Amino acid sequence: MFGLVDCNNFFVSCERVFNPSLYGRPVVVLSSNDGCIIARSNEAKALGIAMGEPYFKARRKLEDGGVAIYSGNHVLYGDMSRRVMSLLSEFAPEMEIYSIDEAFLHLDGIPSDKLRDHAAAIVRAVRRGTGIPVTIGLAPTKTLAKVAAYFGKRYPAYHGVCLIDDDTKRMKALMRLPIGEVWGVGRRYGQRLRDRGIETAWDFVAKPESWVRREMSVTGVRTWRELHGLPCIERDDNPDRKSLCTSRSFAGHGICDLAALEEAVADYASDSAARLRRQHSVCSSVTLYVRTDRFNTDVPAHVIHSTACLQTPTSDAAEIVGHALAMLRREFRPGFYYKKAGVTLWNITSETIAQADLFDPIDRIKQRRIMQAVDDINRKNGKNFIRLGTQMHQSGSHVKSEHRSRRFTTNLQEIITVFAGDADRIRAKGEASGQPTRQPASSAPAASHGASRDGDKGR
Repeated sequence: MFGLVDCNNFFVSCERVFNPSLYGRPVVVLSSNDGCIIARSNEAKALGIAMGEPYFKARRKLEDGGVAIYSGNHVLYGDMSRRVMSLLSEFAPEMEIYSIDEAFLHLDGIPSDKLRDHAAAIVRAVRRGTGIPVTIGLAPTKTLAKVAAYFGKRYPAYHGVCLIDDDTKRMKALMRLPIGEVWGVGRRYGQRLRDRGIETAWDFVAKPESWVRREMSVTGVRTWRELHGLPCIERDDNPDRKSLCTSRSFAGHGICDLAALEEAVADYASDSAARLRRQHSVCSSVTLYVRTDRFNTDVPAHVIHSTACLQTPTSDAAEIVGHALAMLRREFRPGFYYKKAGVTLWNITSETIAQADLFDPIDRIKQRRIMQAVDDINRKNGKNFIRLGTQMHQSGSHVKSEHRSRRFTTNLQEIITVFAGDADRIRAKGEASGQPTRQPASSAPAASHGASRDGDKGR
């Protein structure tokens, strides 16, 4: 039996944990650089706010609807995800982290009559330990567990736990599930199936296996079998990527200062190198891409696109950053406002089979030990706790983030401020410090929330 644990409106829920006044209010979270809407509370969905809608188009609608707007605070979200996953690992002998807000639990050793109670205990423990509400879908296959979680979110009577453990429940669920909501179908196949008269998951499973194989190949057959209750999706061990890219668009008109651009490129190269080390790989090619705003035809355009081929494959951040910066300094032209930059690592191989150079002047064993120590420290203390000198951000942030909340759990300068005492004295202290105070929303669970900032409400 599988249990899919899905955090409800995860990014929004993370913001609500530290600002209980957001409970019951419409809330949206914006993407990097405040580009588009990537998360919505149920109240925001009810207002007709679409996922992925550009912020500049939705701004008037958000203001008219009294929607609380937050820039993506991915440092906070990542740390909250780590806390949720740590709690989940205590409730199952095996766990597969599927995404930042989802995980599959293997629950085969738990008696069938205890499954619902066990799942309910997980829901309570995560809410009590982190403040994040979760839904658990229980079923004999991963795809059916996704189906169960879908209905668990939409029907409050389930209290966060939906169980599909017999054919009657499976049939009822599939009859009500739109085909586009089936895990593994996607937009393209969803439209293709609808064109052939398949509107629900039940219409899909009613088709012969030979028809599914002809229309959707082996991937569709796996989904079809899973919906029939036959497990055939093996454990996902996150296969190694053949290329890694980190890129961002810059705020405002862009960056014209070489030092600021170096900071950004160093960040992206270092981030890609860290991801490379996490999958125990090395690369032998580094590509740098920097360009001006391609949509603004009123300003001069310039594109930097350069590749460095490494004689010895590496995952060392300093070495990769050095190659990226050398290309940038060689191709940079003053007077241009660069709007986007990115670093791509490719020609990736396993670190255990990489071809060494007999005349390599670098001590690779010492280099790997240094990088391992840096990764261990950063994993314990937070991303970029130790970083290269070119990442020191002395020229300010190059990413637009006008509505970001504080990094409450990872930055000592941004932890919650708590005022204790009667309401008048708390308000006076808040006004004296320039920090507005509000009373916690009555709907916030007292055991999980207290007064915090963004109105200065904290635990």
